[in-house]
Amino acid sequence: MCNSGIIARRSVLKAAAAFGGLSTLAAIAPTVSGAAQESETSTAALPTVKLEDVPAAPHIKVTVERRGQIVLIGINRPYIQNRIDPETYEKLAEACYQYDHDPSLRAAILFGHGENFSRGIDVDGFKSLAESGKPWIASTGAIDPLAKRAPHLTKPLIVVTHGDTWNMAHELFLVADIRIASADTRFGQDEDTHGRFPGGGSTIRFPREVGWGNAMRYMLTGDHWSAEEAYRMGEVQQVAATPEQALEAGVQIANKIAACGPLGIKTTLLSAHLAVDPEEEAALSKLDAQFGALFHTQDFQEGRKAEAEGRNPIYQGR
Repeated sequence: MCNSGIIARRSVLKAAAAFGGLSTLAAIAPTVSGAAQESETSTAALPTVKLEDVPAAPHIKVTVERRGQIVLIGINRPYIQNRIDPETYEKLAEACYQYDHDPSLRAAILFGHGENFSRGIDVDGFKSLAESGKPWIASTGAIDPLAKRAPHLTKPLIVVTHGDTWNMAHELFLVADIRIASADTRFGQDEDTHGRFPGGGSTIRFPREVGWGNAMRYMLTGDHWSAEEAYRMGEVQQVAATPEQALEAGVQIANKIAACGPLGIKTTLLSAHLAVDPEEEAALSKLDAQFGALFHTQDFQEGRKAEAEGRNPIYQGR
C-alpha cells in the first residue's frame, strides 16, 4: 500500500510536469521573487535577530545550542518525561521564530533531553488554556511549532526522536522536513483512548505521510508502534542504533544542508509547501476548536478519572 501510494504520487507529479512544467515554473517564479522582496523589505525594517544559546539547567524548559550554522533545540523537562506545558510550547514557538529570522543559521534540529523525546502534551497544564479557546502562542515573535497557522518556518527542521514519542510529540515529529529515530523510539498517537483526539495535526499529516489505512490503524486503536514500523510506513527517513547516534546523524544532515545555497534551500521548501499547504489549511484551522470542545465532554472527564484510578475507562459518547 505504501509503495503504491508513492508510485501514484510520482505519476501525478510526472503528469503535471508533462502538461505544464514551464507554466508551473513561471507561476512559482513571481511567488518566490515576491517572497524574496518581501523578506528583504521586512529584514530592512526589523532589527537583526539572533537565537542565543540557552544551556540546560533545572529551570530551563527549552535549551538552545548553536553549532556554527546549525542549532540544536532541546525539550528539557525530563522529570515529567518531557511533557509539553504552555510555557514549554511558547518557548519552542519563540525559538522557531528566532531561528527562522537569524541570518546566521541555516538548519535546526529538535530533540529531547533525558530518556524520552517527549510523552506529548501536559494535559493538566494545558487544560485551562484549551478550554478558554485563547491562542496558545503570541501573535508576534513566535512560529507555531505544530504549524497549525501562519507564519511557518521557511528554513529546514530536522526532528530526532528516542524513547517515548507520544501524541503532541509525534505531531511535532510530523512537522519536520526530515525525521530520524533511535531504534528505541516508541511512537504513540493514543488520544482517542483517553477521550480526546489528536488535535495537533496528526489527523492531517499522518495520513498524508503514511497512507490512510496505516494512520487510522494506529490513531483509532491507540496502539503504539516502533521505529522499525515507522520506517516501513515511510514516516522515518533513518533509524540509528542509539539515541546518541540518532542525534549525530541529525547533525550530519543539518551540516550538509547548511553547506548548500540558502536561497535554493528556502525556495525548495517554498515550492513544496505551495503544493501541500493550501489543501490542509482549512482542516488545520479547526483543530484548536475541536480539541478544546472535547475538554468539556463527560468522556474527557472519564478518561482523566480512569487514568488516575488505574482502570479502563467506560465511555458514553457524551
